[in-house]
Amino acid sequence: MPRLCFLLLCLLLPAACPGQPNILFLFADDQRNHTLGCAGHPVVKTPHLDRLAAQGVRFENAFVTTSTCWASRACLFTGCYERRHLYRASPGPLNPDLCETSYFTLLKASGYRTAHLGKEHVAIAKESAAAMWDIRRRLGRNPYFKKQADGSLRHTTQILGDWGIEFLREQKRGQPFCLQISFNATHAEDGDKRPGIGHFPWPRVMDGAYDDQEMPLPALNDAAIYESQPDFLKKSLNRQRFFWRWDTPDKYQTNMRAYFRMLSGIDHVMGRLVAQLRKQGLAENTIIIYSADNGFYLGDRGFAGKWTHYDQSLRIPLIVFDPRAPRERRGIVQKEMALNSDLGSTILELAGLPAPASHTGRSLLPILKGATPKDWRRDFLCEFIAVPRTIPRWEGVRDQEWLYARYFVDGPDKPPFEFVHDLRNDPQQLVNVAALSTRDKGQSLALTRLRKRCDELVAANGLRLQDLSRRKK
Repeated sequence: MPRLCFLLLCLLLPAACPGQPNILFLFADDQRNHTLGCAGHPVVKTPHLDRLAAQGVRFENAFVTTSTCWASRACLFTGCYERRHLYRASPGPLNPDLCETSYFTLLKASGYRTAHLGKEHVAIAKESAAAMWDIRRRLGRNPYFKKQADGSLRHTTQILGDWGIEFLREQKRGQPFCLQISFNATHAEDGDKRPGIGHFPWPRVMDGAYDDQEMPLPALNDAAIYESQPDFLKKSLNRQRFFWRWDTPDKYQTNMRAYFRMLSGIDHVMGRLVAQLRKQGLAENTIIIYSADNGFYLGDRGFAGKWTHYDQSLRIPLIVFDPRAPRERRGIVQKEMALNSDLGSTILELAGLPAPASHTGRSLLPILKGATPKDWRRDFLCEFIAVPRTIPRWEGVRDQEWLYARYFVDGPDKPPFEFVHDLRNDPQQLVNVAALSTRDKGQSLALTRLRKRCDELVAANGLRLQDLSRRKK
């Protein structure tokens, strides 16, 4: 939006008041929805996150709309589909106009103290960053262990816990805050392919965890599932990274233990932060949100990484704990579709601020209160636009009963390769209905409807891939 309009909007925003809640948002990297104790995982230990879920609301159908680190984070910051923000599909930093309606910018303009600590993975213009954050401390991996002033090494997960506690200790009474801590964990150290501490470095506080436990094999472990994939996926980055992590029984066991130690390390930091909130008398007015930037293949389908259309790639954890919520809204599991782009609008409305019209996401606040709107989404646009490399650009739609994706293998002007999965009868997405020559009438009707719905969602949110490609040329 023009700068003058933005300034006028800031003047119209209500000022922060003592009754507004604090927001603590912990954001993990490369974590699928099922890898939490509260989600029923039989091995991983996440007691602090489980306690939050037991006292809050867990969304069991939470998704990203674009499953890759930078695009997903841009969706989070802007509240928009990738199709609209076009980060890295267009040159330059994240769209400054969309940064002006970021939840951080609007919270800061209304009087919140705002901070982002850790991994950004999004280029943000200096002016945009100044409007978004009072405190900005970036921290990357490579290596995960950083040398300290005394010569010791400390893991980035623990450093971010230290920084978060430092932020809380400096918090002034009477001013609300929004603190987001974005972990590098559980992202692998791609440049170090040594199994275990090399590829998935864990914080030392988790040494010995899971040592005596056998890691369960992925549910979709049959080699025939990989063989059923089209060649462009069989040769993609998903397969290349499989050989970095999961291709032998010993490597799988070693890396899974290391991966879970990284997750438990995040959980440990959550416990430290909650203890600090209680110590400072902030716990009763601090909403805690936990989520991740995308799903993750743990050897499923013969794959590693994310980027593609299957649920292992798109599904993420999402927990919202509001200490002010009534007892009847504690320990709730919601089935409604929630998106990462919903979180900006949700945070703003939790703070008593209106969600901007530029957001394609919707506030989850009504659902948190137990009143799902009648017009709540039944589907969403999923896509992969920027930096296709070994995985072609694709777009699709996921609803409650079907998943559709079309990959532009030979470019946007050629017929795409299509996937259609019947989620009611094939929840593991093993059969590609679009490839069947003997589709029944219902499957054929679904394919036609999904193609049309995908076109509608694309048109409502930006340019077609064909037009984006021509514009770049």
